[in-house]
Amino acid sequence: MSFTIKELETLSGIKAHTIRIWEQRYQFIKPSRTSTNIRTYSNEELKTLLSVALLNKYGYKISQINKMPEDERNRQILNIPSEEVKTEWLVNRLIGCMIDLRTAEFEHLLDQHIAEKGISATLKEIVFFFLNRIGILWQTGKIHPAHEHIVTNIVRQKIVSAIEGLKITTQDEPQFLLLLPEDEHHELGLLFVYYLLKQKQLPVLYLGASVPLKDADFITNLKAPRYIYIHLTSLRSTTALKKFISVISSKYPKVQILLSGSAASVIKEKPDNLTIFNSLPEVSAFIETVQFV
Repeated sequence: MSFTIKELETLSGIKAHTIRIWEQRYQFIKPSRTSTNIRTYSNEELKTLLSVALLNKYGYKISQINKMPEDERNRQILNIPSEEVKTEWLVNRLIGCMIDLRTAEFEHLLDQHIAEKGISATLKEIVFFFLNRIGILWQTGKIHPAHEHIVTNIVRQKIVSAIEGLKITTQDEPQFLLLLPEDEHHELGLLFVYYLLKQKQLPVLYLGASVPLKDADFITNLKAPRYIYIHLTSLRSTTALKKFISVISSKYPKVQILLSGSAASVIKEKPDNLTIFNSLPEVSAFIETVQFV
């Protein structure tokens, strides 16, 4: 598996021009080049850059990091007295496990955090940010479907287990309707928001992935939700999404359509009853403001 410099920039938070400067001056990252002289980066270089970026973010000079072997970088990261660092480091390790298909280690890391912090904290502190970080890889197709299916199933099991442990709301009328448009199947982000809504005991109906427009129309007409929420990790059909937004927004002007995810940027003409969120943390913050009707 190989990555472009733009993908490294997205995953690490380090600007592409900075990565190029580091390549020229230091030894820890050495890209390969295609026959047309385009930089490509391996799994190992991605994992190295993630640890280097984390140390640099918390005050270590690049010249200092360049002299450290991998084990020393890891030790220095773990010695930083910050919960935020530990969270970022764990998410980086999960990304590495996913790329290398070390599924047993991936699940062990999640289970270990659940044992220490609880399922709610693990979903909000770890899974939350993991989903945001790897969205770009799923959107660009860089992750092989086998990687995606295996990791998705592990995370899905954790979220479903957490949902099953929540109290059932006494409200009958759904304020939220959660779905993905037809031919969209990446439901982890949607399922995570379902957990957040159920945790707050807000009424919600979960239709899931690849919902035909006619079915969404039927339920919206029948149950009159306040919100329809969609989270897009990837997008197979911009046409289907734009048609869905157009039909639902015009037919049900009092329904607020909430859209998030890395593929949401395809919507250029925004109706008045559509809100676009840039990240899952923004969605979570919005949910905290919602009250019962």
